Amino acid sequence: MRTYNEMYLDLRRTLKAGGVEDYNLEAKLILCAAAGKTREELIRDMKLYAFEDVEAKIRDMTARRLTGEPMAYVLGEWEFMGLPFNVSDKVLVPRADTELLAELAIKLLRRSSSEGMRVLDLCCGTGCIGISIAKTVQTCRVVLVDNSPDARAATLSNISRNAVTRNAIFIGADALKNPPVLLGRFDLIVCNPPYVPTSEIDTLDRGVKDFEPRAALDGGKDGLDFYRAIIPAWRTILKDRGCMMFECGEGQAFKIADMLSENGFESVASYPDPAGTPRVVAAVL
Repeated sequence: MRTYNEMYLDLRRTLKAGGVEDYNLEAKLILCAAAGKTREELIRDMKLYAFEDVEAKIRDMTARRLTGEPMAYVLGEWEFMGLPFNVSDKVLVPRADTELLAELAIKLLRRSSSEGMRVLDLCCGTGCIGISIAKTVQTCRVVLVDNSPDARAATLSNISRNAVTRNAIFIGADALKNPPVLLGRFDLIVCNPPYVPTSEIDTLDRGVKDFEPRAALDGGKDGLDFYRAIIPAWRTILKDRGCMMFECGEGQAFKIADMLSENGFESVASYPDPAGTPRVVAAVL
């Protein structure tokens, strides 16, 4: 048997040798997950001896990480907007870039009379955007939509985990088709659709192209298939002066802005991520 500190030092060396860039942090994350401890508990217990099953879990998780598997899948969870989300390799990993979309939606709702306002999270995946909104602005009502059974399972588990069952629900529907009958009308639609051009998927980082679901990445020949389908079809369930917000990829914002303008939207604006890339496009109907 070895102490947690001995295992941490060994794990740190292994990850570094395997080319993991943030080996210090990832060693702590794997050790915490294997031991079932928070970071604070791990720091407290570093001099204690660990059970053999902890070492076995560490070996398995480390081997997976060294193949290039994203850390979120290795851990089975990831953080978004300060909240924990269950993830699996059947859904896209929540990304820091996407927090901009959630933050802008929350700001909009807080500026409005959010009591009873209805929000639709389309192509919801893990549900990270809609659930973050529901958790932060508890006076609104959020409907999360995806056509994937795996997304349904992930979203329902995350609705429960983040205790937003009172104001968030999941509905299965295909974003590429017309909205379901009786879905109702919404004050805000947020959407992070697949937007990677098909030809570019194989050029992505190994952890993305080899492990994340292709259907959650592939936006068609130019990456814009979902925007072309969603804007004209789903605008029909927006209330007057309702807002539609999209995340998009590099070089896509201007084209999406044009699509919105052509479909009767006004006040079209784009918002950059921390790197200065236009990442969110929003407009009012």
